[in-house]
Parts: sequence; structure tokens; C-alpha cells
Amino acid sequence: MNLGTDNRDIADSIAKTVRHIDGGLRYCKAIGVELKDRDIVQVSMNMTDYTQTALYRAFELIKIEARRCGVNVVGSEIIGLVPMEALIDTAVYYMGIENFSMEQVLEARLLD
Repeated sequence: MNLGTDNRDIADSIAKTVRHIDGGLRYCKAIGVELKDRDIVQVSMNMTDYTQTALYRAFELIKIEARRCGVNVVGSEIIGLVPMEALIDTAVYYMGIENFSMEQVLEARLLD
């Protein structure tokens, strides 16, 4: 998740709050990194089991911690592959979709 600051200490602090090894979210590894070409910092995460700790939980915690530090989340990115179900869970959470199932996803149906 990209933060609207170039202060690496803020990204490191948020990463420490979020990552499991320091008492944060289970199945979450996180570090602060600089994106020098964009003049911002990022909390980079590896979510090791999205079925136990949803992507949106990590996203929301980082937003809360960023606000506490006086910065905004200015974007996010996914590097590599991500399970479709993890993205659907996130969409259901943010859109408040009721009674949604994987059966309603076109690509999932085509794969059957």
C-alpha cells in the first residue's frame, strides 16, 4: 500500500504494527520500502493465508495506522498472482454485497 509521504520511518512503523511477528495480523508479513522514482513510501506485505486473514483487514489496518501518522494511503498494487477468491472477498466487503458466491463469477463458471 502506497503512502502519501516519503518518510520511510512511517512505513516501517506501520509495517511493524501490521506484521504478525511484531504482534499484528496473523499470516501477514510486512516491511516499509521506498519508491524513490515516485517519491513515496510503501508498506509492502506478503499475505500468507488470505483465508485466515483477509486482504481487506490488512488494508483497513494500514489505513487506520496511516491516519494516525497523519498520512494518506494514495494507492495499492498487487505484484504477482493472487487467488480470485481473495479479490472477491475484498469486493464483497467493500461493496456490501449480500449472499454473494463464487458461482456468480463468470470466469469461475467458465473454468468449471
